[in-house]
Amino acid sequence: MSKPSPKPFLFIGKSVRDEYGRHVGRIASFMVKPNGQIEGVFVQHGDGEFLRYPSDQFKIDGESIVVVPPIKLRVKALCNEIPLIWRKDQALTALSKKKKFPSDLFEILHKNFEGALDQLKKDAQATLDTVDKQIAKCERQIKDLHAALINLEIEREIGRIDDKAYQTAMGIIQQGLKQANEEKSDLEALRTNLSNLILGETPKEISEETLEETSEETPETTAQEEEEAPPDSQLPEPPVVVDVKQSS
Repeated sequence: MSKPSPKPFLFIGKSVRDEYGRHVGRIASFMVKPNGQIEGVFVQHGDGEFLRYPSDQFKIDGESIVVVPPIKLRVKALCNEIPLIWRKDQALTALSKKKKFPSDLFEILHKNFEGALDQLKKDAQATLDTVDKQIAKCERQIKDLHAALINLEIEREIGRIDDKAYQTAMGIIQQGLKQANEEKSDLEALRTNLSNLILGETPKEISEETLEETSEETPETTAQEEEEAPPDSQLPEPPVVVDVKQSS
């Protein structure tokens, strides 16, 4: 879990929701490594099915437990990995010009970095296709909810539904529309970031509104990346800075 608790089993039976407030299920148990680290979470869904989720897909929001869409975690990883590889390749080129190592070694390392970038961009394209499918799903859901709203108004107009049932149905439909529209906006922001990556326009920062707290890095991971990446003062900035407006 992105904010681990020293007593994770206190969360057993707690409700799990997605980022848009939809009920997902409740926590049944955890998969625990011998060293005590949580690596998986077992969730009982509303239909009774049990599924295991990776622990980094969860975050704690006050008293609530939120499951983060895996697509967001993947986009965040790509938005971090692609600029890092690009900057390493630029550092390699700068060091080669200073005659820090033999030219044949430069060619080998440069091809390795280029290959890694090409593969990551292919992964980004595949992820973009997944995002597009999810956006289309949200659009279909929004269309269906609008149809449900129109039919509800018609039934009320001809007197086939009383005010209490009307208000109940209206609340359900409006909540569904709010959730679907929020999810669609988030997915569209992810699509923009991914499109920029594929085109070689690397965003300098990842929007916190879009990818907020999706997967916090451990101190060990951060330290490792700092060791791998040369100091910023010695490297050029990524090729293009894209300012992406995110929805609230």
